[in-house]
Amino acid sequence: MVYTLRLSEGLVMAAVYRGFDRTELEREYSPSSLADIGAELARATALSEAAYGSLTVERDLAYGPADPERIDFFPAGSTAPGAPLHIYVHGGYWQELDKTDSAFAAPDFVRAGTAFAAVGYGLAPAWRLDAIVDQVRRAVLWLLDHAERLGVDPARIWLSGSSAGAHLAAMALLDPRIAGRVAGAVLLSGVYDLEPIPLTYVNDALGLDAAEALRTSPLRMPLDALPPLVVALGEHETGEFGRQQREFVAAARAAGVPVRDLVAKARNHFDLPLDLGRPDTELGAAVRELTAG
Repeated sequence: MVYTLRLSEGLVMAAVYRGFDRTELEREYSPSSLADIGAELARATALSEAAYGSLTVERDLAYGPADPERIDFFPAGSTAPGAPLHIYVHGGYWQELDKTDSAFAAPDFVRAGTAFAAVGYGLAPAWRLDAIVDQVRRAVLWLLDHAERLGVDPARIWLSGSSAGAHLAAMALLDPRIAGRVAGAVLLSGVYDLEPIPLTYVNDALGLDAAEALRTSPLRMPLDALPPLVVALGEHETGEFGRQQREFVAAARAAGVPVRDLVAKARNHFDLPLDLGRPDTELGAAVRELTAG
């Protein structure tokens, strides 16, 4: 798995970023160094499979011509028109997982009368990061533009993403075509400044150069167009994921964006997203408060 920790060779290495040598930096950007990735991802996949088996779903709605440019849409449980919509963008370091692994929260939202959409996009190395960013932006735009056809209230659409999905969701929110049209967003365990990514194993598939890393970093962009946010990570995450969140939250607040900054107790990088639609959890309660506003 891409997330699995892969230490660089060499016993002694010079600092390459913020005092970290490459071995240390790769550990910081390996969420599996603090969690059992296999068990957590299997749990999410099982919950997603159950969602597909129990809920009504419109599969593979095309937002573009390429094979990965598809959305799975779960209509709201209520028959009343104009339901809210929660859009989810999966993680996987831009190179793994799929929309079919990402429906775990659909039952929670549908039971509460909210439609749910799982976004698919192309994966590296077949797709460059610039193209992946463009795909997620077009997916969100498609859902916004087709809201009424889907029985969704265009004024009550929320966007969320985890890990790489949080990065992609943030990049979508900063698109001028989308800014102001999404009611709020939930960003989980995100990487918002991609400067260190080319210095790690993550870049083996991405092939980012320094310019592309900076160009696709939300933290390097004006943030004043962002909607109200919940920005969260688990208690059991690496220091660099914590720093990324702190710096993004500070920059968003400095731009005047309302932000709920959350570190969820007893959660890690992989099990935190499972709480999205569960109001009896720290994250789920914050999401419920955001979407009720």
